[in-house]
This record gives sequence, structure tokens and C-alpha cells, in this order.
Amino acid sequence: LVGGSCNGMISYYDLRKPNGPTGTCRPVECSAIEKSHHDPVSDVYWISSKTGHQCVSVSTDGQMLWWDTRKLEEPIDRLILETNSKAGEVTLGGSSLEYSTEAGPTKFLVGTEQGIVVSVNLRNKKTNNGITIFDTGAGKHQGSIPTIQRNPSHNKYFMTVGDWRARIWSDDLKNPVITTSYHDSYLTGGCWSPTRAGVFYVTRADGVMDIWDIGHSQNEIAYSHKVSDVSLSSISVEGNTQGGGKLVAVGDANGTVSLLEVCDSLAYPKQNEKSIVNAMFERETKREKNLEVRERDVKRARAQEEERMKIEKGEAEFDVDNQEKDELVRLEDEFFTFVNETYDDSRNE
Repeated sequence: LVGGSCNGMISYYDLRKPNGPTGTCRPVECSAIEKSHHDPVSDVYWISSKTGHQCVSVSTDGQMLWWDTRKLEEPIDRLILETNSKAGEVTLGGSSLEYSTEAGPTKFLVGTEQGIVVSVNLRNKKTNNGITIFDTGAGKHQGSIPTIQRNPSHNKYFMTVGDWRARIWSDDLKNPVITTSYHDSYLTGGCWSPTRAGVFYVTRADGVMDIWDIGHSQNEIAYSHKVSDVSLSSISVEGNTQGGGKLVAVGDANGTVSLLEVCDSLAYPKQNEKSIVNAMFERETKREKNLEVRERDVKRARAQEEERMKIEKGEAEFDVDNQEKDELVRLEDEFFTFVNETYDDSRNE
């Protein structure tokens, strides 16, 4: 096992070798505190490697660190989560992490304190250190992202949970393709159902768990359940794409874990559900792409209109300047004519 600590250190455990005084398992090795994260570790994942000993961690200090548990004193690689690696404009604090070998062994997703989604692809490290920033405008969350997770059935799409809404994104688009309505309370976490492609769970600060079935409706919650009187902090559903999905474990701020069992309709997939949900995701992605193209065309047309108005304004100003110059020349001629006539009259006299 590998875990992160509040002091920023990474600890490695081997459950096969209890090494505590009472047979409990203590860390086999810990990272050096001066070479670890400077803030609490938000998330840590094992990653695909030749040795099987490598992991990656992220923290709100803006660092993403890669480790080898055989030599845990210092990280083997380091990445700063910046919006612009050349200018170093803004450093984003990582609040959640997602890694899936099905999506790609070099691809990582990071949710940040600023509500912005960051994609990291180590194969494209020459381009902005492999960092891709998703929507920083209306599509971003208005607070920290405690959960970011890929859909188990369709790895190209992933969910983020933050502020009062959950959003579904596509790797091909920087804007969210589906956004839920506002919940009654602040969201603290969430996860996909491992068995049903269109079902996901979210936990709230008022102790309520909401279940969404977007294959049935994108506008209404399928089911809500009051789990605790205090804020819920974590959630996980047992099973995988092959089976399970009925047992849900929910943790709250008091340290209590509640085990729930959902009904069959929320656990067992419907006929052709994967293809139906995939078609819905593709449709929503296409719609967002069309809106993006439309918005780009409108901006281009507006810029061309402003340029045309500037040119017309410049021509009008040019005509006014010419008229003023002509008037000055006429007045100057009249003046010299008057002066010459006055001079001739004085000589004749």
C-alpha cells in the first residue's frame, strides 16, 4: 500500500510483513520531508511501470510527484501544475487525481483547488510540459474539485464533482458536455457506478447522498437518501464492470462508515445500456462542438464588423481632414488676395 500524509510525506506499507510491536503494520519506508510535498497530499495512485513499484501523488502545493517505492527518499520526477509553463502565470493546487491504464498509461487527470480541470500526458511533455487546461470560464467549478473519475465503461469521458454541481467531460473537448442542476447543498464527493454506465453518486455537506441516472433523465435526481446528520466525506461502490454495484460505503465527517444496499434497478445494467449511454455522450459532445464552432464564427464576424467600422471611421476622419485643409487653403488665398489688393491701392495712392 502507498499513502500520503498531512505533512506532505509519502509512506509505503507491506501488509505481508507486520513490523510493529503488536504485530501491526508500520511504514516500510517514508519519503524525506524536505523533498516531499509542502502541503497535505490530496491523492496518490499506483501507476503502470515495468517494475510495478512506481506511484504518483498530487497536492495543493501545485506539485505532481512521481515516486519509486524501492527508493522513496526523493521523487524520480516532478511537474508543476501551471496554466502556462513558459510564463508561469498561475500555479494550480491539485485537490484530486485520476489515473486509468485503460485510458492510457501516460495520461493523468487532476482536479484543482481553483475548480479547473487539468490533463497531463507525459508523451506530449515538449508541449507545455504535457499539460492541457480545460475550460477556465463558465465551464469550470466555482470551488475545489474533491472528485475526478473516469467512466468505467467509457474511459474517454470523466466526471468532476465540485461546488453545487457535477459535470461530465470528454477528452476531445475542453467544455463540459453534461452539467447537473444545482443541488440543495455543497457537494463533497462522488463516484460512478461500476456496473451501470449512466449512474453516478454524489455526497453532500448536509449528509444526503444523491443518485443520478443520466440515461433516464439529465434534469432530475433518480434517488436521494439521508445518510448522516453531518457532512459526508467519501463514497465508494463495490464491484466492477463484470458484476456487483449493490453495496455502497459512505463515510462522514465524524469518521462513521455507513454501508448501504441499493435496489436492483440501480445496480444491474439494462439491455443495451452501454451503447445507449455512449450514443448520448457522443450526441452531447457533438452538440458542444457545434456550439463551440458557432461561438467562434460569431466572434470572428464581430471582429470583422469592428474592423470594418474602424476603417469606415478612419475614412470619414480622413474626409473631414481633407475638408478642413481645403477650407484653410481657401481662407489663406482670400487673405493673400486681400493683402495684395490693399498693397496695390496704397501704391496707387
